Amino acid sequence: MNASTPTVYPARWGVLLTYALAALVLQLQWLTFAPIARTATLALGVEQFDIDLLSLVFMGVFVVACIPASWFLDRFGLRAGVGLGALFLGVFGLMKGLVADNYTLLVVAQLGLALSQPLIINAATKLAAQWFPIAERATAVGIATLSQFIGIIVVMMVTPALVDVDATRQAAAALVDVDATRQAAAALVDATAARPDLGPMLMIYGAISAAVAVLVLLVLREKPPTPPSAEPTGERLMTFAGIRHMLGLRDMRLVMGLYFVGLGVFNAVSTCIDLLCAKNNLNVDETGLVGGLMFITGIIGAAILAPMSDKMRKRKPFLVLAMALTTVALALLALADGFLLLVIGSGVLGFFLLGAGAPVGFQYAAEVSYPTAESMSQGIILLTGQISGILFIVGINVLGMGPFMWLFVGLAALATLFAVLLRESPRLQP
Repeated sequence: MNASTPTVYPARWGVLLTYALAALVLQLQWLTFAPIARTATLALGVEQFDIDLLSLVFMGVFVVACIPASWFLDRFGLRAGVGLGALFLGVFGLMKGLVADNYTLLVVAQLGLALSQPLIINAATKLAAQWFPIAERATAVGIATLSQFIGIIVVMMVTPALVDVDATRQAAAALVDVDATRQAAAALVDATAARPDLGPMLMIYGAISAAVAVLVLLVLREKPPTPPSAEPTGERLMTFAGIRHMLGLRDMRLVMGLYFVGLGVFNAVSTCIDLLCAKNNLNVDETGLVGGLMFITGIIGAAILAPMSDKMRKRKPFLVLAMALTTVALALLALADGFLLLVIGSGVLGFFLLGAGAPVGFQYAAEVSYPTAESMSQGIILLTGQISGILFIVGINVLGMGPFMWLFVGLAALATLFAVLLRESPRLQP
């Protein structure tokens, strides 16, 4: 081998898979209560919004902690940043299992877990840059993104199986099927006794979180002995210097517009999928299929499109294709009057928006914004999508799902134009 040829170390795959496990388990802790919301209200004796709040705190904390987390990753390094995130994941994951019947302490645990999210999620492109050659980085980011989709599917499918949902039905029936003058007190006692126990499920997830945290602390390393590419490795621009540099770049402003629309639409549609399906008179099983298919096709898309982008050494065509087909998918969802169009639209949306828009877009932003630190570029575009997602979800609740779907179609068409105006990544030249 020529002395000037960079060495690529096999250990990079072990580092990436360890990181991917942490990202996967993070989804288990974020969405733990989403598939069992009605069961959790009875188990904890709270209202529906209180259960939704356990998931919403992740979005709120991310908005506040995103930039500080990216600064921490850039200042102290990959191992320290992801390691601290994994420590939060393990400690507060176990705490959830230990305080399963105390809603207030569950909120505290969720806040601690939410702090781990930006430290872990914002590190994907930094890990790819430090361990992988340029021709493998979209693939690496794709695997990291894919792990998050798998985590969401696992939590949706496994959580109900770990909780006695029959107890929910018994408790609800006991509260409803009573004579108000004679049996109300007895029914309340029966309902309380029949409350499902969330403790075993939360403790299982807590133990998994702790085990993965230990694995991260043992396996994750900062960087290989020598750089994986022959590209220049100067100092990265961090925090406000990096943000100023990004905002001064035409292509980076276009990418932020892409993510404001794309990630915001995904957050809104996935959060409000039940409203969209209810508008079309779908039952619970059909709604689950429509929502689950989006993530399944996202996994397939990430496994196919990100490696294709690396092999072809192209980013722009995949981003144009992703936004164009996202527009078509959203139009199908807006036009849907039944199950078939919803399934087709959901599948197309997942394959292209999640499969190409996420991993390829993240890597494109890291390449275009160089020498801004990779974790800062990823953090900023994630922050953009989180803010728009919150705005879109509020708008849906105010104006209704129908009108907002057509607004999404128009915004996606505009984002397609943004993608067409992008220039190809300058760092993919031979």
